Parts: sequence; C-alpha cells; structure tokens
Amino acid sequence: MAQIQRLAYVVAQTTDIEKWRHYGEQVVGMSSAAAPGDGLYLKMDERPFRFSIVPGDEDRYFASGWEVADKAAYDQALDDLKAAGVELEPSSEELRAARQTSGLVSFTDPSGNRHELTWGHTGKASPFKSPIGVPGFKTGEYGLGHTVLPALEFDATEKLFVDVLGFGLSDEFKFQPAPEAPVMRMHFMHCNGRHHSLALGEMPHPAGCIHVMVEVESMTEVGKAHDRMEANDVKLMATLGEHENDHMTSFYMNTPSNFALEFGWNGKIVDPETYETTHGEKVSTWGHDFSVGFQ
Repeated sequence: MAQIQRLAYVVAQTTDIEKWRHYGEQVVGMSSAAAPGDGLYLKMDERPFRFSIVPGDEDRYFASGWEVADKAAYDQALDDLKAAGVELEPSSEELRAARQTSGLVSFTDPSGNRHELTWGHTGKASPFKSPIGVPGFKTGEYGLGHTVLPALEFDATEKLFVDVLGFGLSDEFKFQPAPEAPVMRMHFMHCNGRHHSLALGEMPHPAGCIHVMVEVESMTEVGKAHDRMEANDVKLMATLGEHENDHMTSFYMNTPSNFALEFGWNGKIVDPETYETTHGEKVSTWGHDFSVGFQ
C-alpha cells in the first residue's frame, strides 16, 4: 500500500475570477498569478500555487490534489485503487501542465468527491511574498493544510482512504453544528505529521466541500485576518475558538466558491507511526460557534 504524503493543492470553480483574486490577496493574504484557461493560481509558499481557481458556471469546490513520494508510490497507489474497484480517469498533457506535475490521475470516492492523485511536482520554486504582508503559511512537508469533505457514503469513503490509500485515523467525533441540526459523524485522518489532512463529515454540502484550512505561524496573523474579513464584508461561518482534537485556534469564513475557509494557528503535530485514535467529546475547548454560519 502506497501512502499519500500530503494535500498538495485544492481546485475551486468560480463564476467570478476577480472576486477570488481579491479574496485570495486582500483577505487571506496569498499572492496571485494567471493560470491556463483563464484561471487563477493562488500562492502560499515557494510553490507556484496551492489553490487553483478555474472558471465555471457554478461557485463550488472542484477537486482535492493529493501527492505521493515518487513514481513507484504512484504506480502502487494506482494498482491499489484498481484492485479496490475504483475507476481511474487518465489526465491529459494539458491538465498535467496546469497542475505542474509529472503524473496525475483523477478518481471519485464513494460519496462523489473528486480527487487528483499526483507525483513529481514540476513547478519552479520562488519565494512567497504576500501583497498585504502575511509572513507565510505552514506548508512544506505538511502540505497545504486540510480539507473536510461531505461523505454520505461514510463507511465506504473512509475505507477507501484508510485501507487503500494509507491514511491514519486521528479522531472520531459526532458533530452537531447547531441545536436544530442533526448529529453526524466526523472522522479526521492524517497522512503526515499534521493532525489531519482530510476529514469526512456525514452531511451533504451543496458546494462539495465543508471547509479547507490554511495555517499561519502566529495568533497575531489570525487576528489580522479576522479584521480583514470584517473590513471586506466576508461572511463569518464560525467564531474564533480552539479545537479540542487538533488544538487549532481559528475562525471560519466563507469563500467565493461557497465552502468555508478555516484560518488558524498552532495545529497539533503527531507522530503518524505511533499516534492512537482519539474520540472527541466536543468540537472546541472554547469558542467556534458554528450557528453563525446558518444565520
């Protein structure tokens, strides 16, 4: 079994590229560049992009980009996916060029989420410089951050990522986002030292993603981002708080593609070889009122 190393990038679809450019630069603090097909790259570190924004007729999440170590790990992952009965979609040369990777195959998990499995990053490294002075984001060996995806076919989707693609189960939790909302399972999974790079929520979501998390190196940067959210009239999706399972202090805001962005600091680092699954009892030790996102 070839284990995925990290969440390399995410792809979001939008009806308004300029709205995403403003949001990415002036609210989140990423830098931007033109991408193939009238798209947009948003840069967080030395890589040319971590968010790929593509034009479309809906504002929604499009795909999660997962990276393995090398060609051998990639080939092993393809064999494992095929053996598990997963249908693989080969990539075009144009798509590989756009994602700046040597190899790429797409697949859909049992809950209908689209994923891109990649190896061999081909993009040219360059220093990150935020247009608004954000010093940097926590990426590197830990990848972009994490993504939380809707999974109504919960057990089959979790089985794919744990048993076939090598994720470890970090935390099991039953989540109720608001008093009137149903209780649902949320499971958090790691593929490197980050407490979770993927989580599955037993709920539907019209935008195809519950949230994506980006992490900065200080609480001061979280506070500044919160101010920018308010100054730019971006909708708050959950108040500032500290999570119980990964210790992340963060807030949540909407994106132009209608999934939430968690902007946080101080996420827990684990040893993937020895970490034992926890069973969370509450979302957060303080704060994180998710009901504001329903208002």
